Amino acid sequence: MKKLMNYLMLSCKKAASLIDKKAEVKLTFNEGMQLHVHKSMCAACTAYEKQSLLIDKALRQQTGLGLKSPDPIIGNKNLQQRIIGKL
Repeated sequence: MKKLMNYLMLSCKKAASLIDKKAEVKLTFNEGMQLHVHKSMCAACTAYEKQSLLIDKALRQQTGLGLKSPDPIIGNKNLQQRIIGKL
């Protein structure tokens, strides 16, 4: 039972990492389950996910990528060049 609890219990740092990963790619079943269990007990990580989604949505709107752009924000070379050009 202790092994199961250690497996399911994530640190907030690991949960935040999974939240960021989830924005770009699909999580594995295990990662999704771990994140779900953690967020069910951690209001801070739940709030972080909501804020992260809001920021991603605002970035996509401001950059003209749209909400369902096929390219992740991080890997979009055109967007990177536009940002560098504005600096």
